[in-house]
Amino acid sequence: MTIGYLALIIFVVILAQVGMSMMLGLYRRHRTFKNKAGESAFETEHADSQGAALLNEDTGWKGFREFIVIRRQIEDTQASICSFYLKPIDGQPLPQFKPGQFLTFKLLIPDLATGQEKTVIRCYSLSDNYHPDYYRVSIKRVPSPDNRPELSPGVSSNYFHDHVEEGARLQIRAPSGHFHLIEEEALPVVLIGGGIGITPMLSILNTLLESGSQREIWLFYGVRNSSELVMQEHLRSLAKAHSRFHLHCCFSRPTVQEVEGVDYQHRGRVDISLLRATLKLQRYQFYICGPKPMMETLVPGLSELGVQSRDVYYESFGPATLVRQVRVKTKASQSVDKDINITFSKSGKKITWDQNAESLLEFAEAQGIDVQSGCRAGSCGSCQTAIESGEVEYSQQADADVESGNCLLCITRPKNNLTLAA
Repeated sequence: MTIGYLALIIFVVILAQVGMSMMLGLYRRHRTFKNKAGESAFETEHADSQGAALLNEDTGWKGFREFIVIRRQIEDTQASICSFYLKPIDGQPLPQFKPGQFLTFKLLIPDLATGQEKTVIRCYSLSDNYHPDYYRVSIKRVPSPDNRPELSPGVSSNYFHDHVEEGARLQIRAPSGHFHLIEEEALPVVLIGGGIGITPMLSILNTLLESGSQREIWLFYGVRNSSELVMQEHLRSLAKAHSRFHLHCCFSRPTVQEVEGVDYQHRGRVDISLLRATLKLQRYQFYICGPKPMMETLVPGLSELGVQSRDVYYESFGPATLVRQVRVKTKASQSVDKDINITFSKSGKKITWDQNAESLLEFAEAQGIDVQSGCRAGSCGSCQTAIESGEVEYSQQADADVESGNCLLCITRPKNNLTLAA
C-alpha cells in the first residue's frame, strides 16, 4: 500500500466522520426548530385569535351579555340627556364596532297597569369611539308629546333616567346596525344630526379624529337652542384642536340671549339651502340621523342636487318613512289582483293587508296587536315571530339570526295569505 493510497483512505474516513457530525447537528437543530416553531405557531395563532376578537365585527357575542354601569353623566343643561358607561361583568375585552352602530338592551320594567315586570327591548346608538373596556350610550328622556300630553312618555328612556344608576346591571346584545361609517374611501365627510340623532355622529366624529384620519369633516347639528346641545364644550374643543373639523350648530328657536356667530352658527333648521351655501362643489359622504321631518326633506333633497345614493347614509327615528315613499310609488303602477289576509292566531284577528303599510310590524301595531319591537331595522331580533302558514318577503337582509319558520316583522311584508303566531 503506497503512502498516497493510505493518505486517501484516512482523508475519506475523516470526511465521513465530519459528514456524520454535521448531519447529527442538523437533525438536532431541526428537532429544536420544529419544537420551537410549533410553540411559536401556537403563540401566534393564539395572539391572532385574540386580535380577531377585537377587530373582527363577526366575533361579537351571541345573545345577551351582562354589563354594569360604571358611570352616568348628564350631558345637557336641561338634564334630559344622560350618558351611561357600560363595562362587561366578565371583564373580557370588548369587540370593536363600526362607528354609528347601536346596542340592544333587554330591560325588565314594571308595568304601570299590573305592577308586574315586563320585558322591553330597546336599541340605543353608541356615542363614542371604541374603548376596549367599556361602551357608552347617550339616552334622551322622551316626554309625552307637546300636543298629546295624555300619551305616555317613553318607557325605556325614562326608566334609564329614573332607575339605572351606577352599579346597575344590564343585559346587552353585541353592537350591530347597517348605519355606520364607511372607511374604504377617503372622501370628506358630512355629518348631520338632528336632536338626539347626534349620538351616532359623535361616535363617527370621535373615531375619525382619534384615529388621526385626514378626512375633512363637517358637522351640522340641529337643535332648538343651546339648552338641547349635547357635549357642547367637547364639540367646541374638538373644533379648536382640529382644523379639518368644521362645526355648524343650527338653532331653530334661539333665545334672545343667544348670539348668532357666537353661541351658534346658523339660525333655522339644517336644510338643503344651508348645505348648498356652506359646502364646496365636490363629492362627499353624507351621514344623516334625525327625526322624520328632517329626513324626509334632506335625503330626497340631496338626490335632487345630484348626490349619488351610494354617498348618502341615513338612519331615522322609528319606522323609515323614506322607504315607504318609494314603495308606494312602485305599487301605484301595479294592479293588486286580490286581497291578502293576515291572521294573527294568538290575538284571534283576521285582517286584510294594507298595501300602504311599510312592514308587518307597522301593520300589526296599527291593528292593536301586542308584538315586541326594538330596532325596527332587522338587527335586534326582538320582533321575531313564527309563521304558521304563508310566505313573506324581506325588504333588506336581516342582521339578527332568524330561526327557521320565523320572520322579522319589522323588515317583512306578506307574499300571500299569512298566519302569524301573534
